[in-house]
Amino acid sequence: MHPYPGGTPTALHPAAAEILAAFDTWVEPAKAAEGLDHLHPDTVAEAAQVLHEAGALVAEGTAEADRDGQVAHRWQSWSPEASFFHYATQDIGTSDARLEDAVRPAGQTAAEGTAATAADGPSHVLFTEYPDADRVLLPRPPAELTLPYGQVLYARRTHRDFTDDPVPLPTLALLLSTVFGPVDYIDSGKGALFRRTSPAGGSRQELDAYLGILNVTGLAPGMYHYNVREHSVELLSPGMDRDETARLGADQDWFGNVAFFVVLAAVIDRMSSKYGSPRCYRVSLLNAGHLGQTFALTATALGLGPAQTGAFSDTPLADRLGLDNIGHTPLYVLAAGIPHPDPQLAAPQATLDTFRTRPATKPRPDPQA
Repeated sequence: MHPYPGGTPTALHPAAAEILAAFDTWVEPAKAAEGLDHLHPDTVAEAAQVLHEAGALVAEGTAEADRDGQVAHRWQSWSPEASFFHYATQDIGTSDARLEDAVRPAGQTAAEGTAATAADGPSHVLFTEYPDADRVLLPRPPAELTLPYGQVLYARRTHRDFTDDPVPLPTLALLLSTVFGPVDYIDSGKGALFRRTSPAGGSRQELDAYLGILNVTGLAPGMYHYNVREHSVELLSPGMDRDETARLGADQDWFGNVAFFVVLAAVIDRMSSKYGSPRCYRVSLLNAGHLGQTFALTATALGLGPAQTGAFSDTPLADRLGLDNIGHTPLYVLAAGIPHPDPQLAAPQATLDTFRTRPATKPRPDPQA
């Protein structure tokens, strides 16, 4: 049991869970015991006190009860999943031992740290590769990212309309290498890690890039993995059409019209091998956002129309990629194509009438009323 939004995680006996369930409304322990006639009232009272001390029960009229009501009100449409994740991963500081790696002691050199841990080997596999897959070695075109930063930043928009023109393979290759390829390698004290053009927690690079190809020159439609070490795409399963793409994108029609999409899939062991705190799952989600923004800006600089979505069918997508959806699971989906010169799905620009027409508002209800 985790008594979010506060308290200490507690192992709960089935009998204690039964007692806890008797307090689903404001009720005195003696009254709650009437519905638990197989238990002695003193047992119920004692259990209620323990549950209260653990943070699982709050007393009516207290500050804790007021906060509990506010949490229930603010998070009601997302509960219990989102609120549990939010509060169960809160307030973990650097003093938490689960956040600490077996860090190099003060004064120890990188060579000494590496020698001390060499027998254990790397704490995780640095690269994901499919050695038996058919692969296409990608071209390494010269960098064409010469547009001024301000122009790229303000030109970036999420696109939903694309032409039928294919994306050139060199353009895709440059996009993949810029966003996902290694920039350099660093000594972690336990072995080499690599850095990308986006920040990543602990430089663990737990996010792999998988591609769904529909309309790219030189690549047959299908599902691929981007091998960042080799700069190649590895064919995992052939065939991909617009209907299947739309279904994988939670039945969003526009998603079926992209030229390609990229699935960011987390290799959980890469992050958890250093960080034992569940808070670090948040870091993986943030890392996906960093890569998504770099993807969108780079695609814009290359003349593509980028898009991104958190709406996708996790299990079918993992199955199509051959991921177990346990230790290797999809987190975020990016996409791109040649932007349509006359988009139909883009939102219109706001006018003066837009600002004159204000939606009706109503005061927030008092959660304690």
